[in-house]
Amino acid sequence: MADTSYLDWPFLEPHHRALALELERWACENIHDVPHARGQETDDACVALVRKLGAANWVRYAVGGKDWGGSAETIDTRAICLIRETLARHSGLADFAFAMQGLGSGAITLHGTDAQKRNYLPRVAAGSAIAAFALSEPDAGSDVGAMCCAAHPDGDSYVLNGEKTWISNGGIADFYVVFARTGEAPGARGISAFIVDAGTPGLEIAERIEVIAPHPLARLRFNHCRIPASQRLGEAGQGFKVAMRTLDIFRTSVAAAALGFARRALDEAVQRATMRKMFGHTLADFQLTQAKLADMAAAIDASALLVYRAAWLRDQGRTVTKEAAMAKMVATESAQQVIDSAVQIFGGLGVVSEVPVERLYRDIRALRIYEGATEVQKLIIARELLKEASANVAP
Repeated sequence: MADTSYLDWPFLEPHHRALALELERWACENIHDVPHARGQETDDACVALVRKLGAANWVRYAVGGKDWGGSAETIDTRAICLIRETLARHSGLADFAFAMQGLGSGAITLHGTDAQKRNYLPRVAAGSAIAAFALSEPDAGSDVGAMCCAAHPDGDSYVLNGEKTWISNGGIADFYVVFARTGEAPGARGISAFIVDAGTPGLEIAERIEVIAPHPLARLRFNHCRIPASQRLGEAGQGFKVAMRTLDIFRTSVAAAALGFARRALDEAVQRATMRKMFGHTLADFQLTQAKLADMAAAIDASALLVYRAAWLRDQGRTVTKEAAMAKMVATESAQQVIDSAVQIFGGLGVVSEVPVERLYRDIRALRIYEGATEVQKLIIARELLKEASANVAP
């Protein structure tokens, strides 16, 4: 089991410590390493994990509002991070399944009407409905203002046309939170958010996308897809704000997932180094190995401090734009280095398909890109620093 001494840090409260230990016990009994599958096998595995996590009451932590099945009135960021870190240590797909239930329904938690919350959130929390978040487009990823997918009002409905891509849970989701241009203002200020049920005429899965760490992923196409105006989330033209508020909750948890991957890699590396015989010694006896393990451990603790600082600040009601960006940047980049070092310690065995460190090597790579690539996080951090400096300049 990975080091748990961080649970005693002042960022966490007694109920967080109890949660982490309870989930660890549950995960050891219910989540097992499985080979990376493809196609239908991946879909089936992901659906099964959502159902299992929902039945065990873990998904309710990703939903806000006790009346709607959530564990609390507001989403506890530290709880989300602890859950993602723990699940990621056991299974990348289990972490994905949990995270997407939160990200896919987060906009409904934050901006949904009571009717929308009543219709979707209890099913998300129970794991009986699978959620998805549809923001990215072929030419609009980090640059949300370049979005082309459009929704035009038509009576008491909107007609949606365009495409979305890189949509996690695409093809298995029961509903999608879709962002489309509605034209109230130029750029990001003229976007609205909608809930689109799977099976709505005009919504089709244009392409299933295979990636190095398999999970359900698709390109969506909307062709005169008519949706009731009552399915709009929040005010017209406020979709960018809806998207950013949702991402602000879950961006820190991406860093927590990276932390979980890194902890698993360190555990695997220590075990390998202490057991592998070489030149009459164990691999751990060599100073080069010890130096590598030291670097890995220090990088993990540095990441953990940033992750749980950002989570704690958000739970205090603070704006964490800069802190969440720092956590995601450092944790994902450090985890890539930690896992690479673990592969190196394993030697040839480290690149054998489905050995745990090889699986981790594939699992970590996407985290440095999605929900804001590392380069974007650097821009955010610098922008916030400059904004703070400008505010502190004497008139």
